[in-house]
Amino acid sequence: MTSETINAAASGAWELGDLKINRMGFGAMRLPQTGEALVPGAVPRDRDQAISVVRRAVELGVNHIDTAAFYFSPLRSANELINRALAPYPDELVITTKVGPGRAPSGGWLPHATPDQLRGQVEQNLRQLGRDHLDVVNLRIVGTDSIAERFGALAELRDAGLIRHLGISNVTPEHLAEARAIAPVVCVQNQYGIGVRPDHDAFVHACGEQGVAFVPFYSIAGTGRQAGASGAESDEVLAVAHAHGASAAQVRLAWTLHRGPHVLAIPGTGDLDHLVANVAAGGLRLSEEELATLNSFHRRGA
Repeated sequence: MTSETINAAASGAWELGDLKINRMGFGAMRLPQTGEALVPGAVPRDRDQAISVVRRAVELGVNHIDTAAFYFSPLRSANELINRALAPYPDELVITTKVGPGRAPSGGWLPHATPDQLRGQVEQNLRQLGRDHLDVVNLRIVGTDSIAERFGALAELRDAGLIRHLGISNVTPEHLAEARAIAPVVCVQNQYGIGVRPDHDAFVHACGEQGVAFVPFYSIAGTGRQAGASGAESDEVLAVAHAHGASAAQVRLAWTLHRGPHVLAIPGTGDLDHLVANVAAGGLRLSEEELATLNSFHRRGA
């Protein structure tokens, strides 16, 4: 496929609340460093390179960027790189961030934020991004305990005008029901991809029925998570890639978008060529036969 001519608009559009975005977005986790993300001592990425990638993403029609204050390496912060690259921000740009986890300056993980600490995390994102409000804030959690108290704290910040829309991350269907009883939820962000968490298929579908966007993370990396894709690939994915003159990563992204009109993609990279290829995947159309093959592999698990 010809990556250079394809704009993010080819992926179709979705509305996060009242914010219309192209379904192919950009994840900022890999911006601050080279190699594995979210680890102490990561090698900082060249600043100019990172800024160039963010600007090029917007040039390619990306108007949905996913980030977090805890995306940083020594010397580099994803939020501050986005600020430097794009401020003053285009009117159509939507920046989604997440709160809950925290990291010490050394890079080590801290206990997840309490309800009282969430306001500080929201304000930290506001400062780093240079915004007076946040477009979308996801509450990221660990475990299956009630999220009512923490989500309620974010709902209060939404009522105060610091947040426009709310989402939740790393959650169950029960969490979604609990959150929606408190305030509107525009998106669910969970790990999902070909062969990864096929038990989530019903949840993905249910989100669409409720008008909630489903935003998979690690849709390329899979079980490699923040370390990135392993390089190994299934015969099924490789066969579809060969048929389209595409990469396995592009097929994985295209499959993600084929899961429903409410499913978004936020692939992350610090490489300009990979960025162009990722955006181009939004224009890759898979046949019913190809989808059946990929779906069968998906249901078996990676």
